[in-house]
Amino acid sequence: MTKFNVGVLGGTGMVGQRFISCLEGHPWFTVTAIAASPRSAGKTYQEAVAGRWAMEKPVPEGVKNIIVQDASDVEKVADTADFVFSAVDMKKEEIFRLEEAYARRECPVVSNNSAHRAAADVPMIIPELNPGHLAVIETQRRRLGTSRGFIAVKSNCSIQSYVPALHPLREYGLERVLACTYQAVSGAGKNLETWPEMRDNVIPFIPGEEEKSEREPLKVWGSVINGGVVPAEKPVITTQCIRVPVSDGHLAAVFCSFAHKPPKDEIIDRWNSFAGKPQILGLPSAPKQFLHYFDEDNQPQTRPDRGLEGGMAVSVGRLRPDTVFDYKFVCLFHNTLRGAAGGAILLAELLVKEGII
Repeated sequence: MTKFNVGVLGGTGMVGQRFISCLEGHPWFTVTAIAASPRSAGKTYQEAVAGRWAMEKPVPEGVKNIIVQDASDVEKVADTADFVFSAVDMKKEEIFRLEEAYARRECPVVSNNSAHRAAADVPMIIPELNPGHLAVIETQRRRLGTSRGFIAVKSNCSIQSYVPALHPLREYGLERVLACTYQAVSGAGKNLETWPEMRDNVIPFIPGEEEKSEREPLKVWGSVINGGVVPAEKPVITTQCIRVPVSDGHLAAVFCSFAHKPPKDEIIDRWNSFAGKPQILGLPSAPKQFLHYFDEDNQPQTRPDRGLEGGMAVSVGRLRPDTVFDYKFVCLFHNTLRGAAGGAILLAELLVKEGII
């Protein structure tokens, strides 16, 4: 496998730090460029994150002395990387322009941001679920006038707690979904030490989260028609998204109904046996088993189970009949690994294996 030089835009923030940490020792990707805001530009990476490094492991040796560049200096950054991961913290319209500028510079962008998720010719990928949506990149390249550059995005982190568990059940005619997500503070780019309002507290509102959680699954489950993704019409989805005093790990309580209600044992078998393209291809970051069902009534639990398979698997438990819907269950995943940096790295691996990068 050819090694690729990669850049990280927004490399000093919480998700950017997770990218840097996850890419340490990656068999295919080597970080050669880190870019951030002008206030960090010109410093070594170690200097730029001094006093705010939030990862469990120390700053990787291989990136400590990389000079942080200004992310807006597109030509300079793009010329030092084969492609970039984007985790910039900017206004949505600014992110839109910046990522498109990199793509037009013939530098592919694998983004953690939401700016391009609604575009029909920008694939929003959960690699195990909808790899076929990568086909729209050809349409996007024609629009951008590029031969190599494009933008691919991962979905909102919260939907990755429950959409993967629902995906193998769609053939039963999934009709209605209610999902309540209980989301860690790292999803806001913070930790419990720097967000004192979250200690011993729950905040029942996350701006924009419920709208994205109801809309984005339909794009993931959509169809490629005339070079663009047309969102699915079903199921009907309603959500509530709540911030809880947990460092990492989003948990979802899910309720669902079907046109043809499947037996409980059949659902569990489908979860435990489900494998997507990353598992079939043996991608480096792919969990060996994507969905894990727990029989114990008190699992999955956030602290012991969020790191399952390196934080790249989804845990499911407490499947049982409901009095209003057909079934209810809970799901858990690591929001900054599978839900952010790790999921984007897995997407990049898929893009490389498919010959798109």
